[in-house]
Amino acid sequence: MTSAVIQMVSQDAILANLQRASALLEQAAAGGARLAVLPENFAAMGRRDAAAIGRAEALGEGPILPWLKRTARDLKLWIVAGTLPLPPLGRPEAKSHACSLLVDEHGEVAARYDKLHLFDVDVADNRGRYRESDDYAHGNQVVVADTPVGRVGLSVCYDLRFPELYSALRAAGAELITAPAAFTAVTGAAHWEVLIRARAIETQCYLLAAAQGGLHPGPRETHGQAAIVDPWGRIVAQQARGEAVLLATRDRDEQASIRARMPVVSHRRFFSQDALRPAQTSE
Repeated sequence: MTSAVIQMVSQDAILANLQRASALLEQAAAGGARLAVLPENFAAMGRRDAAAIGRAEALGEGPILPWLKRTARDLKLWIVAGTLPLPPLGRPEAKSHACSLLVDEHGEVAARYDKLHLFDVDVADNRGRYRESDDYAHGNQVVVADTPVGRVGLSVCYDLRFPELYSALRAAGAELITAPAAFTAVTGAAHWEVLIRARAIETQCYLLAAAQGGLHPGPRETHGQAAIVDPWGRIVAQQARGEAVLLATRDRDEQASIRARMPVVSHRRFFSQDALRPAQTSE
């Protein structure tokens, strides 16, 4: 089964972004993909009205969710919808999460992951300061779901810096892990490839790293380099900047062989608090 990773250069106009995403998803489906991963903030970049967007979507008044479900049905495609602002279910007035939805080929939501780690950092770029927690609430659950391409674990962007999440996804049975992202040009140049390869190697999963790659309102520049990484850490498809659709087929036999030859899960050891204390020295 083939998976697709999509790179975009989303702007602040939602309908125009959905139109571009439709064209890229059509390419993915035409290439034989059963599952496609959109990047973080695929529907809007540079907007500061996440609360309003999320509330409208939760009340059935926004364009994103109807488009997403219709597109999945029309293309008979499972879609990981990067991220979009969504409040908790049944609480439209609550603070939104940076939510990554998995929608099946019938247009039904199969899983929802709310981003655990929010990007509250200072970066030496034109913007300088990022505070996702101003607009979003933290998630609190690890999410893995069955799909036609295998058992998929969900993550988002800044999560890549927290390997314990990926160990939990592997422990929950993940065979592929999605990582829709919008890495800054500065942090991406320094760490993006190292992180996506490391997360694939340590989990022995395919890493489906969708990305934003270009210039956005804000002003903001994203790194790009969307990629598909195999369980041995090899980059099997990659795009530097601009729009792209990357395709790769999961080799189940090779993945099973890698896991059997290097059984890191069975070798993992856990440490007590006592083991983490400084060693006592005698005089």
